[in-house]
Amino acid sequence: CRQLFRSPSMPSSVIRPILKRIDRPQDRDTPTKAKRRRSAAGTPGEEAAAEPVGDGEALGVRSFSHEEIENLLANDHQELIGDFSKAYLLQTVEGKHQDLKYISPEMMVAVLTGQFSSLIESCVIVDCRYPYEYEGGHIKGAVNLPMEQDVEEFLLKKPIVPFDASKRVIVIFHCEFSSERGPRMCRFVREKDRACNEYPHLHYPELYVLKGGYREFFPQYQAHCEPQDYRPMHHEDFKEDLRKFRLKS
Repeated sequence: CRQLFRSPSMPSSVIRPILKRIDRPQDRDTPTKAKRRRSAAGTPGEEAAAEPVGDGEALGVRSFSHEEIENLLANDHQELIGDFSKAYLLQTVEGKHQDLKYISPEMMVAVLTGQFSSLIESCVIVDCRYPYEYEGGHIKGAVNLPMEQDVEEFLLKKPIVPFDASKRVIVIFHCEFSSERGPRMCRFVREKDRACNEYPHLHYPELYVLKGGYREFFPQYQAHCEPQDYRPMHHEDFKEDLRKFRLKS
């Protein structure tokens, strides 16, 4: 699971470079170090030839051991979507769970206002809160899927396929704080998606979690909510509803 989501992406651009250089442990016995040791007993010219010319010089294939190549590929996958076909589109931020990709409320609004319409065909916003919370105020266009069977029925029974193969289908999960329910549902979808596809193919390779959830989104962007209100999970008038839904989940 850690290889599927991992660390937040770099903020420099929308589509980031796929490959990045990794730092190898200093005490590892690399082919280059071995070459330098062998050349120590040779001529100064031979030793100089073993030294890299500069930072911009590309290393040849023979400069990497099998283990190092595997490390490069593993490191590369941290910035790729779940089927490893391309880089994540949306700029991500640090979140509570390091294996998931988080986006800020500002990035959510950028998606809602069509700033990525040339690249995204469909964006599914999954509100994982309980129905009474959703009814009290939610992000426009969000679907309320509080139970695992709900999200499995909506997303996986008949998967959403883009008409334009060059465009993406992305799914953004959130709950009240995006602390437990949203992240848990995100992981559930990935697990079920993996189970019904031949690796590494996925119906939904690009999953995100809205950092801070509805609690952080609503005060900043009420215009993008309907109704323009916020009903917390622990609302005094819905204690019985909370008890029922907790039993179900």
